[in-house]
Amino acid sequence: MTLKALIFDVDGTLAETEEVHRQAFNETFAEAGLDWSWSRDDYAWLLKTTGGKERMKAYRAHLGLSRPSDAEIAALHKVKTARYAEIIARGEIALRPGVAELIAAARAKGLKLAVATTTNRPNVDALAQACWGRHAEEVFDVIAAGDEVDRKKPAPDVFTLALMRLSLPAHECLAFEDSRNGVFSAQAAGLRVVVTPSAYTGCEDFSMAEKIMPALDLSLLEEKVPSRTSA
Repeated sequence: MTLKALIFDVDGTLAETEEVHRQAFNETFAEAGLDWSWSRDDYAWLLKTTGGKERMKAYRAHLGLSRPSDAEIAALHKVKTARYAEIIARGEIALRPGVAELIAAARAKGLKLAVATTTNRPNVDALAQACWGRHAEEVFDVIAAGDEVDRKKPAPDVFTLALMRLSLPAHECLAFEDSRNGVFSAQAAGLRVVVTPSAYTGCEDFSMAEKIMPALDLSLLEEKVPSRTSA
């Protein structure tokens, strides 16, 4: 079957953004007078919970606290999102190796490009502006973000939404991820998945993925990535 679309996760897949997210969280906590500071080890286990607000709730539960409340967490997350955009706008992030070239080549071949991410739409826009100097909708034909679905990864909802907006069946698309939750999400939506482990996910088990690569390259547009069910 001819490949017709590429669907990308954002954080950790397009760019190594997780350290920027951690910095934005910690700066937001400090500004709010909240005695939380997430180390790299803290954030590594928190990343097993998808979604920024959900991570704050998980950390609150880990500490056995009742505050901040859910409403306060939502307010903190809005501030954190703005802080993340400010940091990204300073040019402190770059696309991972091979990403820009693969996206440009796919576009030249007439493939559709999509994003399916747990992060929210403002974060997608901030990264696109910083890395391409363009709005996200000028880079991608379809954007499906975590604030648009009821269930976040590993549920398939965001990939299912991307497929619906692409008007394509899963077998004509290829997904790109960097985390186990992302792989489970994409596969639950019927997609084949190429994994490029990131700085935070390099030790995870990706044996369930169709293909694992240290970085993306143009060979992905030429070779067939088989479905595990057809192997």
